Amino acid sequence: MTLNEALAAIQPIDAAMRQKAQEKWNAVAKPLGSLGLLEDAVMDLCAIQGTLTPDIAKRAVVMFCADNGVVAQGVTQTGSEVTAIVAGNVCKGDTSVCNMSKIAHADVFPVDMGMMTTVDHPRMRNCRIAAGTNDFSKEWAMTREQAVQGLETGIALAGELKAQGYGLLATGEMGIGNTTTSSAVASVLLERPPVEMTGPGAGLSRAGVLHKIEIIQNAIALHQPDKNDPIDVLAKVGGFDIAGMAGLCIGAAVHHIPCVLDGFISAVSALIAVTLCPAVSGYLIASHVSAEPAGHLMLEALGKQPMITAGMRLGEGTGAVAAMPLLDMGLAVFNEMTTFEATNIEAYQPLS
Repeated sequence: MTLNEALAAIQPIDAAMRQKAQEKWNAVAKPLGSLGLLEDAVMDLCAIQGTLTPDIAKRAVVMFCADNGVVAQGVTQTGSEVTAIVAGNVCKGDTSVCNMSKIAHADVFPVDMGMMTTVDHPRMRNCRIAAGTNDFSKEWAMTREQAVQGLETGIALAGELKAQGYGLLATGEMGIGNTTTSSAVASVLLERPPVEMTGPGAGLSRAGVLHKIEIIQNAIALHQPDKNDPIDVLAKVGGFDIAGMAGLCIGAAVHHIPCVLDGFISAVSALIAVTLCPAVSGYLIASHVSAEPAGHLMLEALGKQPMITAGMRLGEGTGAVAAMPLLDMGLAVFNEMTTFEATNIEAYQPLS
């Protein structure tokens, strides 16, 4: 499926089903709205899948791995070789998201979108576009064609997972330097200065953050990405992992699969998808608000509220996985709890 075909196929979520889910919540024998955002999330699941009995038992975290040429400018504490090391550990099931996913009963799918060093492991999906992006401080990060290829890769993966019976997807990533690319993309799309969008990533000093901001500022000035054309922004200052996650969001919308966002980088990817097709927004669930400076700004731009506020900033999809048990708990109450009518208790009435 091409990008244009996918965008044309996306329909808004089922508003009537969401209203039915609201009515069912109101009948459950508890104070109205007392589970807060868990109730909203369950109503979203119903509207996305078009049923009052949504099925998210089979869930996947798609972890897009890629390297970024701008790392050559000293914007990170570690080198690009770490991307392949961590990606290899994911294949072996030995990273934070892997261990958390065991608790959340989620399958982790590592995808090579363009690492400098390949990982030879049967679990690694090879969707390699190039051996990392270009250094965007000097030239475009990628061609427009490569940006579209990255988006279409994510779309295709969503379709494959749908065919395998997955009812819930989550975005994850691994790529040294990707908070730099994300901050650059976010700065352009939100029309905010890089100083507001840029943080320490995996652990830069204050001087390192200032240098990172300068690199982003100069790259935006050099390439003049068009905020009204998210593919242009992605090509000039983005990353292959961002492209893949944005595509996964689009593909999830095509196939009516709820997609749980991780943190800042995932939210930047989601904003690309929503800018391309606003209806994608209805298929997205915000797991948490990242500790990165622009984390809350990204969710605000997406019109999303996070279920978790825990100061997390690890990436990999860890925040998205942490939210999955909350979805299970919300569904347990929604599906199994008795109603006011069944208990002969007078139902709560909405406050005026």
